[in-house]
Amino acid sequence: MANINSNQFDLVLLRRVLAEARPYRGVFIGTAVLAILLAPLATIRPYLVQRMVDDYVFRFDMAGLGKMALLFTIILLIHGICQYLFLYGSSWLGQAVIRDLRVRVFKHINSLRMAYFDRTPIGTSTTRTINDIETINTVFSQGVITIIADILTLIVVLGIMTYTSWKLTLITLTTLPFLVAASYIFKERVKASFQRVRTQISRMNAFLQERITGMRIMQIFHAEEEEMVKFKRINREYTDANLESVLYYAIFYPVVEIISAASLGLMVWWGARGVIAEDVTLGALVAFPIYLNMLFNPIRTLADKFNTLQMGLVASERVFSLLDRQEQIENTGNLEPKRLQGDVVFEHVSFAYTARDYVLKDINLHIKPGETLAIIGATGSGKTTIINILNRFYEIQKGRILIDGVDAKEYDIFALRRRIALVLQDVFLFSGTVLENITLRDTDITRETVIEAAKMIGAHGFIEKLPGGYDYQVMERGATLSMGQRQLISFVRALVFNPDILILDEATSSVDPETEGVIQFAIETLIAKRTSIIIAHRLSTIRHATNILVLHKGEIQEFGPHEELVRKEDGHYRKLYDMQFLQVEELNDN
Repeated sequence: MANINSNQFDLVLLRRVLAEARPYRGVFIGTAVLAILLAPLATIRPYLVQRMVDDYVFRFDMAGLGKMALLFTIILLIHGICQYLFLYGSSWLGQAVIRDLRVRVFKHINSLRMAYFDRTPIGTSTTRTINDIETINTVFSQGVITIIADILTLIVVLGIMTYTSWKLTLITLTTLPFLVAASYIFKERVKASFQRVRTQISRMNAFLQERITGMRIMQIFHAEEEEMVKFKRINREYTDANLESVLYYAIFYPVVEIISAASLGLMVWWGARGVIAEDVTLGALVAFPIYLNMLFNPIRTLADKFNTLQMGLVASERVFSLLDRQEQIENTGNLEPKRLQGDVVFEHVSFAYTARDYVLKDINLHIKPGETLAIIGATGSGKTTIINILNRFYEIQKGRILIDGVDAKEYDIFALRRRIALVLQDVFLFSGTVLENITLRDTDITRETVIEAAKMIGAHGFIEKLPGGYDYQVMERGATLSMGQRQLISFVRALVFNPDILILDEATSSVDPETEGVIQFAIETLIAKRTSIIIAHRLSTIRHATNILVLHKGEIQEFGPHEELVRKEDGHYRKLYDMQFLQVEELNDN
């Protein structure tokens, strides 16, 4: 795109934006027809004024004047109705287009692979989905169609002015080059300032999203003042960008008024001489100020509308660049099993988040149906990466993953994920009821199913004690619930979806010992008769796993059941085991 001429690029982009209105072509054509009708309807009024003055007022023809006044009123009413339909139709069209576009963008963002979210601030995606799409609305409500209407009005007005008095028209147009030059300079300067505004608002959204989400960390480490300094700088740059555009408006409109006044003065001076010399009729002299206003107003607003259109195109380019991102996991599989046995095999699997830095190296392992695999290792060893690639959040570079003897890529990705449940250490709860957070608004899951699952997990008691029980309104991210309560809700969520493969990612690492007992019971309930993968730092929670996998820098260091690994005196697992249980014994002694 960078090599394309900017004008050509804008035209291509404009065509793509207008193509979004294809489902509403009837409304689009209707507003275009109204734009064509409005031009003659608007300009016929001053022409009627001229005729009333020249043919009826000075001839004292009151009957004819009354008929002309009635005709003027009828045309005024028709013009008002057409203008209402035009403005409402163009605005409705814009809102309909951005409504559909917003759904497309949100759906597209949902389909992007995790790598996109790893490197893109949430605020940037929010800006694309809200601010930028809202700006695209102006392409329809204040852009293309209204510009066409204004240009048609200019052509018709100039035609009638020339027909009425070509000499008076030439005199009034002597200031037009100054107006055109001022409008062009204004358009270019405001366009640049608007681009700065769009960039700064994106930066501000990204900054606020991140800081408000991490407010607890800011307060814990007393970083409020440092972050406030950064925010003030970003806010000042955003304000400066807006003030720059305000400055151009403040200069442009008085300049236009001066040029318009000069044109009116020339018209009165020359027109009065023309009336005395009988070269110009008095009706033409009365009508021409109206013509001038109808001529200068569109020229004055055209520059602003072109900038509005340009900003709509800048916003649409950002939105379309997001929509054009082909970063989805390829969903070429067509297998949609209702159930899985849960047989998982990794064959020579290697994976890298970046091209050369492999996080997993030649991983080979087999988890039989119903077995529990525990994974331990230092931070950065690749534990979480294993569950990410099993869920196909990322694509592996080498090897393959087999599920029930079939390559994972042959499954429909959504059908596969439906059979796998993942419980994370950092439980994310949405604003809404406890019930909605458990079912994720899946209408196939009944309240009775949720209550039964909560009783099995051991979460029913605390949920019932909440104000409203299962209808208790959870605040954003579950801020009003304890870590243990949020974790139990996530376990119930996993159970109601009845997965065949269960993954627990350090689910007990952030809870107190008392709550850990309840959660341990929940874990045992969940993993019963299911293929399970547990990532944990506390070895007490994984002693009963079928096998334990010890990872070190992306490679398998040890693999086997607890009894076998603990007998290896120089083994990494034995060292970790001794270290943890010696600490526990010392604490108990104290």
